[in-house]
Amino acid sequence: MIENRYSSSPDSTAIFCFSPDGGQLFGTVAPFEELRYSHFGTSHFADVIENLALRRGRCQSRLMRIARTRVACVLVGALWLTVGAGAATKVHVIAFGKWTSVQWFAGSGAEDKPLTIKIRALVVDGRVREYVLGAAHEVTDRLFVVRRVFRVNDSLPEDSGPRWQWQRGGWLLVDRVTGRVSPVNLPEFDAYYSAASWYRDYVAYCGVADDGKKTYAVVAQLSRRKPVLKTVLSSDGLPEDAAPDSACPKPSWQRGPARVSFEPTGGARQTFAIRGHVVDLVNDAEEEEGTK
Repeated sequence: MIENRYSSSPDSTAIFCFSPDGGQLFGTVAPFEELRYSHFGTSHFADVIENLALRRGRCQSRLMRIARTRVACVLVGALWLTVGAGAATKVHVIAFGKWTSVQWFAGSGAEDKPLTIKIRALVVDGRVREYVLGAAHEVTDRLFVVRRVFRVNDSLPEDSGPRWQWQRGGWLLVDRVTGRVSPVNLPEFDAYYSAASWYRDYVAYCGVADDGKKTYAVVAQLSRRKPVLKTVLSSDGLPEDAAPDSACPKPSWQRGPARVSFEPTGGARQTFAIRGHVVDLVNDAEEEEGTK
């Protein structure tokens, strides 16, 4: 038996008395099923519940969208970090191939005989990047330089096919960490007449002017575009039948302090002290007297 007892004053609750077995009665406070009485008026309780449920559903959908967006951002960031870490930790394998003897046509005359030179392949990650000759110079434990050779097509327009000839080129800088191979900028360096001598990240050679009328003593550094030293050694120029590497003999280096000496053919020997980016001319005669 259920008895409903409430006062006539408007209120939001009512008191129900339940007697399941007709014996002990107990009271509870519960809201009306249909109407809700309050000081602000009367409203349908079912409409209130429906509005609250609708707003709760919208809030939940918004929270789910925000959560999905955040999860997607985290996944994308983790993917980029993984790709970046993989690229940073990639190990490049740099090796040289076997020595091979080839014919180098040094002269431009028809009667000039080819010279035999030995070349080998520069292989980076299993691919042949360049062909080089001579020994490599270790600049650091990461960088080294080596001279490049390449093939050029010497055929005329009326020839039926290409005529490939090997030629000497400039110098290459190789990075063991990144696997990058890049050309070295050497001002006034002539691939035919200049002979380069390396010490640390410095290279000394006799450069040739574009018109061939002057030869220069040049010292270049890998980290600088402009040469550390560039001074005229001779204004006589080079003869047309000059041999390879004939601009001057290969310069010689000394350490402690760093010095380089140029001795052009038919000229006086000149020695320069290298101090960072500064070069001083050393008088060999005065130095010998001072040491006696």
